[in-house]
Amino acid sequence: MYNERELFEPYQGFIRGNMYKNIYDTYGVVHEIKPANEQAELLTFINICDFAMIDIGMYLDIWPDDQECIDIYNRFRSDKLEFEKKYEEKYGALDMDDEMTGWEWIKSPWPWEV
Repeated sequence: MYNERELFEPYQGFIRGNMYKNIYDTYGVVHEIKPANEQAELLTFINICDFAMIDIGMYLDIWPDDQECIDIYNRFRSDKLEFEKKYEEKYGALDMDDEMTGWEWIKSPWPWEV
C-alpha cells in the first residue's frame, strides 16, 4: 500500500508543506531555508523531523498496520531525538518538559538586545 518512493526527502517535504509526491499541489513559491548559525540549523532539523512525523502520522491514522510506514516514522522520531539531544547539550532545554540544569537562558542576550 505505502511506498517510500512516494515521499519527498525530509527537507523537500518540509519546505513544500507535504511529504507525499503524489498529492503535492503547488500552493505558491517554495522558499529555501538557510539557517544563520548552528543553533538555527539544529532547530531546523528538529522542525523537519517533527513535520515529517506529523504528516506521516496522519497517513498512519488511516493505515495503522503499514509496517514500512511505521518504520519510516520511527526513523524520523529517532533522528529528532538525536538532534534534540545535540541541541540541548549545546544550547539548553528546548521546552519545560526537558531536564533543567539551571536557568542559563537568563544569561543570554534578550532578542531586543541583539
